[in-house]
Amino acid sequence: MRLFRRVRRGAALSAVLWGAWLLSGCLRAPQPVHFFAAGRPAHLSDWQVLIREAGRRDGRLVPNAQVVPFDLNTPLFSDYAHKFRTLWMPPGTAARYSDTQSFEFPVGTIISKTFFYPRAGDSVSSVARTYDQSHDFAGPGLDLGHVRLIETRLLVRRESGWVALPYVWNAEQTDAVLARTGDELALQLVDADGAREAFTYVVPNENQCAGCHVTDLKTKAIAPIGLKARHLNRDYSYPGGEQNQLSYLHNVGYLTGLPALADVPRNANWRDGSQPLDARARAYLDVNCGHCHNPKGPADTTSLTFDVGTPVDRHLGLCKPPVAAGRGTGDHLYDIVPGHPDDSILPFRMASREPGVMMPEQGRGTVHREGLALIRDWIAALPGECGV
Repeated sequence: MRLFRRVRRGAALSAVLWGAWLLSGCLRAPQPVHFFAAGRPAHLSDWQVLIREAGRRDGRLVPNAQVVPFDLNTPLFSDYAHKFRTLWMPPGTAARYSDTQSFEFPVGTIISKTFFYPRAGDSVSSVARTYDQSHDFAGPGLDLGHVRLIETRLLVRRESGWVALPYVWNAEQTDAVLARTGDELALQLVDADGAREAFTYVVPNENQCAGCHVTDLKTKAIAPIGLKARHLNRDYSYPGGEQNQLSYLHNVGYLTGLPALADVPRNANWRDGSQPLDARARAYLDVNCGHCHNPKGPADTTSLTFDVGTPVDRHLGLCKPPVAAGRGTGDHLYDIVPGHPDDSILPFRMASREPGVMMPEQGRGTVHREGLALIRDWIAALPGECGV
């Protein structure tokens, strides 16, 4: 009974806060979030998770009531796309905390991840290659006068398990349409100095979504990747001010079993130069590679484990010969050669855009220049040497 009262109070608090956000934009009260227990709705708007607000120059995209936005300490790289993540659970339900694994979510949970870019000029195909997010948001939502929406992916927890649904935003930026077979968009990344790089942004089909989210080959069930304690243990700017995300989820009734924050693991921010190089590199490998490279994942046969808790030894690739030879090795002998990034397979594959060579295998059409530089710096700083 005590838990029910706390969840109910938390839901009421969340509704008040998000209602204030919505009213600040002069919105009419939207319909509540609609969970579909079966089927594949044709439009993102059918779910009512995100509300497309009109009335401004280009409007904004805001979360519905009780839809909680969140962010990660170190996010997955996706061709320099920025991301707007949200979480919703049915009233009276909550997720269960775990120190290491994805939280256990109730049936009815809807997780959304919207991929977008800051605009770069008048051409709809020109998008900015930047980490600056200062113009992305207007209050709680995305400022559509400054950003171009690309796609929104939903992870929906049904009785049978998680279902992945990709939606592609239309040219008018008014709604997103279900794209079960995926999609491709020709875009140009524009640097601050005007330099351009053409690439094809690939929206994954449903099977490709499962390719990353199946973290256990035995069960073949898909699961969230980012909603783990170590990724979420950070502050977020809520209507009432900055607050730790895990504490906030607990306070609004969305999370049970949260220990003291001092006892919660926390990944580094890969871009924060004030944090140790090793912690930043390990956090980057964890979120970008760990969902496949783990003892139960799709890449278990490689004997490489990039989970942040993996010891710095052969399990992490140090002086480990590759399981399979071929173009993917670049004629290098070891996955990681301490002190020698040019002799290591890992940065070689990260620097490639060639199918069958590049890593990760999907989810990008460009090279993450800054991420590659981080991993090269980390390898260069590793002590030791590999015997011949």
